[in-house]
Amino acid sequence: MTLLAVYRLGAGALPPEEPVLHADDEGFLRGRAVFETLRVYGGRPFRLEAHLERLRRSAAAVALPEPDLEALARLGLDAVAAAGQPDAVLRFFWTPGREGSGEPTGLALVSTLPPGLEELRARGLRLAVMPWAPGQRLAATKSTSYAENMAAQDEARARGCDDALLVDEAGVVLEAPTANVWFREGRRLLTPALAQPILAGVTRAALWELAGELGYEPKEGVFPLARLAAADEAFLSSSVREVMPAVALDGSPVGDGRPGEAARALQEALRSAAERR
Repeated sequence: MTLLAVYRLGAGALPPEEPVLHADDEGFLRGRAVFETLRVYGGRPFRLEAHLERLRRSAAAVALPEPDLEALARLGLDAVAAAGQPDAVLRFFWTPGREGSGEPTGLALVSTLPPGLEELRARGLRLAVMPWAPGQRLAATKSTSYAENMAAQDEARARGCDDALLVDEAGVVLEAPTANVWFREGRRLLTPALAQPILAGVTRAALWELAGELGYEPKEGVFPLARLAAADEAFLSSSVREVMPAVALDGSPVGDGRPGEAARALQEALRSAAERR
């Protein structure tokens, strides 16, 4: 991914190649910051309001100053326009600012999309199952304290897989490090309930709406790993990767070991909905 534009509240456009944060900004110094990542389609951020509202909730959860959502929205739109890339990734960061300053830092960054997404979608993900014990306070928060999530992805790749599937100590399916999890049983689409320590994905909410339109029955609940392993298909959902089929679990195929019908249909519907908006 290549950084195309950087905008900062109170400063406007900044050169992408120059430093933005002070070394004593608490976002860097202590990892005390929150963020949002969303996809831009045709120059328009998808579900911008929902992402910024989640940023507000995340900031409250870690006791950060309340962000000015209208100002951040304008900042993001300015950054997207300046980047000149119709399909891109927009990120927001909100930190307490320099230690003891009382002046928060708000950033909007626009980057190119990660390479190889469509090739990976056509092949499908190989997932490695990993035990997970998330902290209750930050489990549903988009905090920048993502070191454990990234370590889980790194371990999955070291095991010859593409991503991790996180399960609790009882073997209950939770989520992936940066995505929500879904699986299909006939016409039912199942996904872990938000009452569990998982993130309420904005793309997850969009797929929930689209599933009914496509004739599927979405349902959330508490699901053991064995049930997902026996499903007709499985997939992940996230803002940047959209709908990403999962075809193997610890080396064993899920369904027939190929991307499934629901993942294909939902990906097409999501893309269509995003482009209409």
